[in-house]
Amino acid sequence: MMKVLIGKGSPLEDKTACLVLGVWEAAQRSTLLQELDEALAGKVSRAFETKEFGGKAEQILELDGGSLPAERIVLVGLGSDRGGGADLLRRAAGSVSALLRQRKVRSFVCDLPAAELDGVDARSRVAAVIEGVALSGYRYDRYLTKDRDALPTPIAELKLFAGGAAKLSDLEAAATEALILSEAVCFARDLVNAPGNLKSPAYLADQAEFMAEETGLECRILEEAELERRGFGAMLGVAQGSARGPRLIVLEHRGGTLGDKPVALVGKGVVFDAGGISLKPGEKMDEMKMDMAGGAAVMGALMAAARLKLPVNLVGIVPAVENLPSGTAYRPGDILTSLSGKTIEVLNTDAEGRLILADALTYAREFEPALVVDVATLTGACLVALGQHASAVLGNEDSLIQQLLTAGERSGEKLWQLPLWPEYRKQLKSDFADIKNIGGRYGGTITAAAFLQEFAEGLNWAHLDIAGTAWEDSGRPCAPKGGTGFGVRLLVDFLRHRLPEADTETD
Repeated sequence: MMKVLIGKGSPLEDKTACLVLGVWEAAQRSTLLQELDEALAGKVSRAFETKEFGGKAEQILELDGGSLPAERIVLVGLGSDRGGGADLLRRAAGSVSALLRQRKVRSFVCDLPAAELDGVDARSRVAAVIEGVALSGYRYDRYLTKDRDALPTPIAELKLFAGGAAKLSDLEAAATEALILSEAVCFARDLVNAPGNLKSPAYLADQAEFMAEETGLECRILEEAELERRGFGAMLGVAQGSARGPRLIVLEHRGGTLGDKPVALVGKGVVFDAGGISLKPGEKMDEMKMDMAGGAAVMGALMAAARLKLPVNLVGIVPAVENLPSGTAYRPGDILTSLSGKTIEVLNTDAEGRLILADALTYAREFEPALVVDVATLTGACLVALGQHASAVLGNEDSLIQQLLTAGERSGEKLWQLPLWPEYRKQLKSDFADIKNIGGRYGGTITAAAFLQEFAEGLNWAHLDIAGTAWEDSGRPCAPKGGTGFGVRLLVDFLRHRLPEADTETD
């Protein structure tokens, strides 16, 4: 784990391989930047004058340290919007640390947390910078056997200057928490990036058990025989096409008051999704190893909650299956009887995530939860609607949705609410069963949520469709190519700030 130190005084006095300073756009030059400019004989001013550097967000300028104790200076732009939230610092830290790793720099000093942002305290600024550095340094490289020396060098030590009057102990606590949270995100990324030949439902269950043992969580695994005995008909219908049997992963964190109703987090765990008989196109099918990213987010959130000792009772439920075409696979036209007793007409076997979530939501009732949030890479329609910059949130309780939206803004894992009006339920009417599993061409993200709502009746429930944000195609600050771990930081932020009015039951 990266070592983090909190400094006091002026960062210009620190002896270091690299000093990183945050810079607002030209009109907002700080006293520290003026001191740096004097020490470097006007090099900073000339960079502004020649337009080589202007302080635009994530713009970077490298300078020799000259007579300063720092061997090199790196300026990173912050833009001009002080109301941009902590994610501005997270992205800046991610951008500059990626460059330094390429330069084989193993430690640096940084004043980014000193950048004053509207409504963001020093603790949050410190946490955001640490997350940016830690998350941008993630690589899933365990299967690379050649040229490992060419890989970017990990950052081993980071010293931060936050400025202001914040207590050192508070900032150190924020640093520790940020490292724990980043490790949980990377755990989720590892699960998502694991190849399909390794990542069976049993493998996912094993990883949950190992993690629970390390963190003190309670873990139970329901295997195929028990799922059959209990009547998980929708989940078993999806699983029957694969030789690798299903698992239901149940994790519990008992951090709240004895007797308090838990928060239930439910995550889709399709370890590989070929679409079943309704086979997906071959292009990019390799990425369908990520169709358990919702389950990974839930497991990562439980890991962080345990290590952070969050004062909440929490249950995580991950239905883990593989969706393949075979002689035993379920077919379009099949009718499944779910755990709730409701029957489902299957019109498309590639709409499998909602089927396993239907049984998982029903199972969650056994815990009498205060609220339920499910997380799933559920619909391609969500990617069409929102792209890769935000996830959709829908549900049946406005207070819960608003708190999730706010958590998304704070964490930088943004959500956008879509409607869930009764009219959409009509698209799911079946002639042969209680409900069908697709609602036609239009409003696919909403009709998928409307399907889940049938199994969340009476629960205080919200649904997060992370289809567009769970996987990064090319890489960006804080999210290298592959699984992003989206949802872990959002869920932990939500749990930390959860308000009682989000725990009301619906009609």
